[in-house]
Amino acid sequence: MSIGKTGTILLADIGGTNARFALSQDDQIGPIDYVKVADHPTVREAITDVLQRAGHEKPVRAVLAVAGPVTNNRCVMTNSPWVIDGNELQPALGFDSVHVLNDFEVVAWSLPALQPADLIPLGGQDGLPGEPLLVVGPGTGFGVSCLVERHGARLAVVTEAGHATLPAENEREDRVIASMRRRLGHVSIERGALSGSGLQSLYEALAEVDGAQVPHRDAAAITKAALEGSCEVSHATLDMFCAILGSIAGNLAVTFGARGGVYIAGGIVPRFPKFLAASAFRARFEAKGRFQDYLRNIPTRLVTKPDASFVGLKMFAEHIQP
Repeated sequence: MSIGKTGTILLADIGGTNARFALSQDDQIGPIDYVKVADHPTVREAITDVLQRAGHEKPVRAVLAVAGPVTNNRCVMTNSPWVIDGNELQPALGFDSVHVLNDFEVVAWSLPALQPADLIPLGGQDGLPGEPLLVVGPGTGFGVSCLVERHGARLAVVTEAGHATLPAENEREDRVIASMRRRLGHVSIERGALSGSGLQSLYEALAEVDGAQVPHRDAAAITKAALEGSCEVSHATLDMFCAILGSIAGNLAVTFGARGGVYIAGGIVPRFPKFLAASAFRARFEAKGRFQDYLRNIPTRLVTKPDASFVGLKMFAEHIQP
């Protein structure tokens, strides 16, 4: 049942540094209001300030996306003092309901509503209607969520897949991961490759394996040097990043049976879509032996819409019962 026409809904995407708010009414999402988390001691005060500035009809409910784990409608933020507790905010703000969702859960909810203009195709056929939709996202961490539809009901499965062990697909990756293991101990997918810090770990390990002397670079500098062609190690790092992303996305596609499609989101990959498309990403995605034909049919797409989270928040709000 759609609740989009039964009153104004407050939507929010809350990170450790910044929070974004918007009001949804009559199927339209209003302008986004940006708030610095440090400017408000609590999320309740931030919401009160946003609503005072908006001057619209008071929202009847809220759906909040948070960059952290959610348990019992509550999230203790790891990079800020805010505690987002829907069960406390609901009576304090006078809302009918407040739902707190993990930020990648919200991206999964957005997938059925994304349009061709919001996506860059990266191979495969058309997704099968009604089959699971998977989203993976390298950024500050590595997010993974899967939207499953059964009997008209939808559920976004939230995972901690980024903390699974990073696998190697060839001898070179064996040596790179062995180098990281000596420094890090357990080498996870997130820490070893598919995040900002993971990209840096790959860069340092590749330099060690190849005996190359390279300057210290963070993820943004590695990406810049790779795209400019000014550093061979940086270029090799981004190549390996894309190849590993393909392998992991393929592993997760068969794990979830994501025949509806696999979507790449997060803050890193949209910076180099042409590099990704020309890389081993898709070949590694399909390289699953006897299941290659299964993977070949699954579409992979890069999400380029900057505010996909608000689409997901609205989709969730419209799906749940008021």
